[in-house]
Amino acid sequence: MTRAAAQNATPASSEPRNPFGFATPGLEQHPAVTIPDAMRRCRWIAVDLNAGSFGLFFVNPSAERAHPVPCFDADYPRITNFTKFVSGESCEELTRRARVSTLPCWWSSDEGSASAANFSALSWATRIAPVGPEGSGIAFPAYAERGQCGLVIFTGNEIRLSPEQLPGIHARCFALFSAVARMQTEDSGKHPSISKRELECLKLTANGLTSEEIACRLKLSVHTANQYLTNTTQKLNAVNRMHAVAKGLRLGLIE
Repeated sequence: MTRAAAQNATPASSEPRNPFGFATPGLEQHPAVTIPDAMRRCRWIAVDLNAGSFGLFFVNPSAERAHPVPCFDADYPRITNFTKFVSGESCEELTRRARVSTLPCWWSSDEGSASAANFSALSWATRIAPVGPEGSGIAFPAYAERGQCGLVIFTGNEIRLSPEQLPGIHARCFALFSAVARMQTEDSGKHPSISKRELECLKLTANGLTSEEIACRLKLSVHTANQYLTNTTQKLNAVNRMHAVAKGLRLGLIE
């Protein structure tokens, strides 16, 4: 997919300022930010990097939660196997770096790949242990108002990224994450009332527990736990549980 094709797939816009923080040639107006908008912008960055896949994740500033929470990835509204791995495992080093450092971090299990060769030349990026089933990848920590932090991740064995390109790509990731995080202000007050039990189930989901584990922890039936999670997902107008968790974090409903 070329950048031109990705750009043509974006609908006409209607707001004077580009909320993503970088210029879009020929685009004078831009619509209100939505997850599909942000996903398309992230895909443009992936095209520029020649990355095979991508994802945007929220990371709780607290050490209580040891894994990133996905907002969207290349398979939106579904999620990729890599996203399932990152959100389901501890990924402690990746999560820690999102909390304490602005430096990008990369990994590669294939020393002969183009990605590994390009990443090795990046003096302002740190190598970490391989993450998930993907051979190579790079994660850009990003931050927004109210202490929100996260990661914009690109994976693939043919990623092209020079030292000169790195600051610009990272700036675009910062702007993208900030625009997504600002949705909490726009969404504030627009969601129906969510019960204490529903929030408890959502928080435990964010902490990596399955429906069975949530039911055991809260002394509920599995059916009831699933119903609470379904209710919360619908009330937050989310496409799945992980999306509901991401929206809950953005809205400050869970920590």
